[in-house]
Amino acid sequence: MHALAIDLKNQGHIISGSDDVIYEPSKSNLLNSGILPKQEGWFVDKITLDIDFIILGMHAKKDNPELLAAQYKKIKIFSFPEFVAIKSKEKFKVVIAGSHGKTTITSMIMHVLRKNHILFDYLVGAKINGFDNMVSLSDNKIMIIEGDEYFSSKIDMTPKFLHYKADLLIISGVAWDHINIYPTFSSYCNIFKELLKRTPKKSTVFYYENDNILKKIVKKYFSNSQGYSLPKYDIVNGKCFVENENKRFELSVFGEHNLCNLQVASLVCKKLGVEREVFLKSIQSFLGADKRLRLLGSLVKTNNVYLDFAHSPSKVSASVQAVKNLYPDRILISCLELHTFSSLNLDFISEYADSFKFSDYVYLYYSPEELKRKNLKIFSKKELCLRINHKKLIVFNRSDELEKFIMKENWNNKNLLLMSSGNFNGLNFNKLMR
Repeated sequence: MHALAIDLKNQGHIISGSDDVIYEPSKSNLLNSGILPKQEGWFVDKITLDIDFIILGMHAKKDNPELLAAQYKKIKIFSFPEFVAIKSKEKFKVVIAGSHGKTTITSMIMHVLRKNHILFDYLVGAKINGFDNMVSLSDNKIMIIEGDEYFSSKIDMTPKFLHYKADLLIISGVAWDHINIYPTFSSYCNIFKELLKRTPKKSTVFYYENDNILKKIVKKYFSNSQGYSLPKYDIVNGKCFVENENKRFELSVFGEHNLCNLQVASLVCKKLGVEREVFLKSIQSFLGADKRLRLLGSLVKTNNVYLDFAHSPSKVSASVQAVKNLYPDRILISCLELHTFSSLNLDFISEYADSFKFSDYVYLYYSPEELKRKNLKIFSKKELCLRINHKKLIVFNRSDELEKFIMKENWNNKNLLLMSSGNFNGLNFNKLMR
């Protein structure tokens, strides 16, 4: 939302906004753009008839006083994806959907297009190296959109990606998540069926063909589709290489999940005019999306510390396997913070049972305060241990205890993988590295 506000401000529109709490980095970005509200909170007197329209974020509640005032005054209200869809109606739209890899695939495509001087607009869910903002809406003919399955707003319960009507649609997989929105795996799959039904028949769909459930859905609901899978690759001395026509290209990213992301990104870029070899030369300088298997540093010569946004069972499993495959002879300690609504739900935690099979040791962290904040059932360390299938598991519910435990460890010939969509209750990763 704040990235869209900044982009519209830069285009010359008069932009104002509100929120009850404004977090970083949104706060600094809005301040630097000159549109940070002077006060946090809701101000009904600012909802006047000289406003052309309002863009409503997904977290604003139905009883928000500014929203009620806008509805009473019949001011036009768009949800975020509804507005993006209107602005990109005449563009060739590439939409990246699926349970995992969306940000990485989107950022790979953006990186290669820019390297090859192909103009495009974009919407991506994280800060990407080389791009100042997460949203760009101009008069470019191509639009790259990261499309997720969350609801658009409290008054527009359409899953976001149903608004976009892709010319080229990518679905990276269907792995159950967001149980507060989709209580069953069946209900989660149904939205992808609906996505395919609403995608124009003249469009093209790329899908991950090793996901058998996704494959069945695509084959049933969309005819013009093409599967993709893992490209030919090799790992030598902790470096990942992908092969193409007897040539090897060294990559900065690694892991089979990322290589599948790379494979579909190359198919998309070929549709947009970038041949495979040119794509591979261009992707060599791609360092990865923010917090996606990012190397924090090394404590000793035989140790690496990685930070990853992984939080759902499929993402955790893919990240653990990626680091282990890169350094099979090193001991891997995987440390996951349970932070999302789904991961903190005791009934869902069993979905993580086998996510750590490539890890030698597992540290799990959760905050009892976060359970209370999300109004979820308080559980014990023992209850958590019973749901995870790993013999060398330690559970923490205080971040200072976790930090002390990490500090005492001998890191010779060991890698540490930190995974969370949060921040381990304020754990300072740079300080930890020092």
